[in-house]
Amino acid sequence: MTAPAWLTARPVAHRGYHDAHAGRIENSLAAAAAAIGKGFSIEADLQLSADGVPMVFHDDTLDRLTEGRGPVGALTAAELSSIPLMDGGGDTIPTLKAFLDLVGGRVPLVLEMKSDMRRGAAIAGPVADVLAGYDGPVAVMSFDPEIVAAFKTLAPHLPRGITACATSPRDPEWRLLTLMERFALRHLLHAPRTRLDFIAYDIDALPAPAVSLMHRLFGTPVLTWTVRTTDQRRRAARHADQIIFEGFDPDA
Repeated sequence: MTAPAWLTARPVAHRGYHDAHAGRIENSLAAAAAAIGKGFSIEADLQLSADGVPMVFHDDTLDRLTEGRGPVGALTAAELSSIPLMDGGGDTIPTLKAFLDLVGGRVPLVLEMKSDMRRGAAIAGPVADVLAGYDGPVAVMSFDPEIVAAFKTLAPHLPRGITACATSPRDPEWRLLTLMERFALRHLLHAPRTRLDFIAYDIDALPAPAVSLMHRLFGTPVLTWTVRTTDQRRRAARHADQIIFEGFDPDA
């Protein structure tokens, strides 16, 4: 499918328009509400609970952002939804359904499904089921090509993209991957199979040959993350169609 114009029309607030000092924790309902108030699109992260419910949360563990401890995937949705976010003014970890209910189609959503690159596409089905009842603009993406490919069948009407970066061997996030697997991800060698509608690429790794090639030959839109500085904004203006940002107001 052709990526819709709304995908790159507005800056995308990374994990919502969050500000910990103001009590708006990343991926919280408060951060989503703040983004809606500014008219920004929202990028949000999804993890599965122990009972298979998509939750809006980035980390594999609760320790950094909540008053709880331990793996996110070890607790049920009800248990996770009862855990207060750290200094979050009473916010707890939201389910994807609660997040969608709050947004209500008022701004576009770009949902990233987290993966350790070895769990397969188990998260794709539950997310597609929840999104089936949502009428607002939404796109899905993941670092994991298996998850992206699964959406070709599960929800072919949704724009789907790959999240990608330079995949350094020193990065612990890629410790389970071989050098060849990292090379394939960095250069988007899965693209003929995943049939990407857009690319979300690390700002510090742009320009990247595969990204430039797909943009030039096929018109594949490029989002870039996570833009925080003036220099990164300048680079994004040269090499991407829209920014996924945090820490400032792009409209200011």
